[in-house]
Amino acid sequence: MRILVFGGTTEGRILVQRLTELGHEVCVSVATKVGAEALGEVPGAKVLVGRRHAQGMAELVRGCDLCIDATHPYAEEASANVREACENEDIPLRRVTRDATDTSDCIVVSSAREAADLLASAEGIILVTTGSKELAEFEGIDPARLVARVLPTHEGLAACEHAGIPRRNVIAMHGPFSRDLNEALMRQYRVRWLVTKDGGRAGGTYEKLAAARSCGVRAVLISRPSEAGMSVNELLRTLKEEDR
Repeated sequence: MRILVFGGTTEGRILVQRLTELGHEVCVSVATKVGAEALGEVPGAKVLVGRRHAQGMAELVRGCDLCIDATHPYAEEASANVREACENEDIPLRRVTRDATDTSDCIVVSSAREAADLLASAEGIILVTTGSKELAEFEGIDPARLVARVLPTHEGLAACEHAGIPRRNVIAMHGPFSRDLNEALMRQYRVRWLVTKDGGRAGGTYEKLAAARSCGVRAVLISRPSEAGMSVNELLRTLKEEDR
């Protein structure tokens, strides 16, 4: 079976490895070089790097037997483009999702803008771990109060500079991070607030929230878009059953 996988995520890496082991012809599309690095070497799989809109995705899915969307839970635009391309080309599509995190002790908001509005009048240092794209939403807050953890890329550093965040408050590292490292960073920067997304265990959310509880840091979590899908194991089990 010719399978196209979208996503430089943990789930994407596991799927590509398992699918090639099962003898499928696999091509994986990742948006960035960081995603390609996370994927690693997968013998037998073809890796394509670059962001694609609906038209570019349609060209990729054409001729495939199955398409799997294993992009990040918050990559709404990418998922919409994948869905549109598969519908236009009449290609079966499966969506891989992550288990949600227990957010009972978090302040849950719907967007980075809502998180910024909430924290504008609060006191204390804010650790923002939502990625460089959302930093612009916090422009109304004194940049000296912001500590940004971003990927070590030109884009990430440029976003921090554009937002006016002091260089001493920029943490350019590739996660996910252990609980111990999260705790160390929160204590080092005397963090009072954590802003994060629900990336599940694969995205290190559990370790971030555990560290926040340990350090007395309040967590503000941006809720996930609602969507239907299945886990990696469920998808692999379904494919095996269909091959019988």
